[in-house]
Amino acid sequence: MDAREIKTHIANLDKAKDDKTILEILNILKKEIKPTEQLLRETKVGVAVNKHKSSKNKEISDVVTKIIKYWRDEVTKEKKLKSAANGAKKASPAATTQPSATREQKFVADQPRSDKNDGVKTEIYENKTRNNCVRVLYNSLCIESEHPPHALLAVAKDIESEVFRMEKMDTGAKYAQKLRTLTSNLRQKNNPELRARLNNGDLTAKEFVRMDTKDMAPEALKKELEAIKLKNMHNAQGATQERAVTDRFTCGKCKEKKVSYYQLQTRSADEPLTTFCTCENCGNRWKFS
Repeated sequence: MDAREIKTHIANLDKAKDDKTILEILNILKKEIKPTEQLLRETKVGVAVNKHKSSKNKEISDVVTKIIKYWRDEVTKEKKLKSAANGAKKASPAATTQPSATREQKFVADQPRSDKNDGVKTEIYENKTRNNCVRVLYNSLCIESEHPPHALLAVAKDIESEVFRMEKMDTGAKYAQKLRTLTSNLRQKNNPELRARLNNGDLTAKEFVRMDTKDMAPEALKKELEAIKLKNMHNAQGATQERAVTDRFTCGKCKEKKVSYYQLQTRSADEPLTTFCTCENCGNRWKFS
């Protein structure tokens, strides 16, 4: 969770009036924030959370105590690691020229992939509905994927969290319908591009949950739909009459001889064509047979 998202939760926490909503937001902050000294200083989320330590609701005050302790411990660990790293750099300057990370290896599965077969635990939240949605998203993302389980789980969590925020932290009908639409598109066998874009990080969860079904469609289907659209537009335009300009006719209004005309069969086939004329100078129109 980044600083912008944390500040949104802080704003919602300040507005919350009932204990249930406060607890829900506190638990989100507890589970989804990876505390660093810089992040806590930038967002001042600790100050916002600590305001509820004196709540009359014991469950709220207990959660606040656990959150503050956890964040304090993590920041302490961070400082110790930084201190040790700085000491190691001073002791061995050449170490800084060595690569610090390697590309993650592909995950090779020996059985069809799923949360159970991959050994993934999707019981992340206290809310069973949210946990079930993370599980369904994971099982959709892992189809034909070679990404490691933890990477797919992170994508599934991000998607669910975005939908949860979009629906104002409510797991009601709109939340469920939105996730059904997303997972349905992800599970399509002819749409591996969509899963790959999400799993590779080319498409963010925030962008994905705001796409309409046309945007999620496979590229082949998009091209087919575009071709049908162009064909329909062409057919809808219909045939237009070709107009020719001549000096054979004289405008009865301005006497100019620059006249455009076209001919149509307006009566029976054995009758002569009707000629429709338009003066290019004054716009006067007339017809004759």
